[in-house]
Amino acid sequence: MEELLNIELSLRDLGKITRISSLMDDTVRKEVIQCLQHNIDIFAWTPQHLEGIDPNVITHHLNINPKAKPVKQKKIHFGHDKDKIIRGEVDKLIAAGRIEEIQFPEWLSNVVLVPKLGGKWRM
Repeated sequence: MEELLNIELSLRDLGKITRISSLMDDTVRKEVIQCLQHNIDIFAWTPQHLEGIDPNVITHHLNINPKAKPVKQKKIHFGHDKDKIIRGEVDKLIAAGRIEEIQFPEWLSNVVLVPKLGGKWRM
């Protein structure tokens, strides 16, 4: 699998990181980074940046075989601090219209929290 390079696009806002191919030659890599930094304002960095964009522009759907047997994971209890982080992220996505609550008790998949640099979490 190709190795990706983490690129910090802004020195002022350390959360604006993207990844690019490690296989590019130096000239192309510099041009790509320069282009990304020049156009940093057009990227959606938070769910709030997506407000006003019709979800039909791009929407993820799971391609599930209707005959497949549902898999229900055992619910993980994360603890109070991580539950607050998860609830905050979910509330942001709901407010931005990116996700909606549905009830499928036979399908359950736990969220995954990944530590970011600086002590924050990504869900």
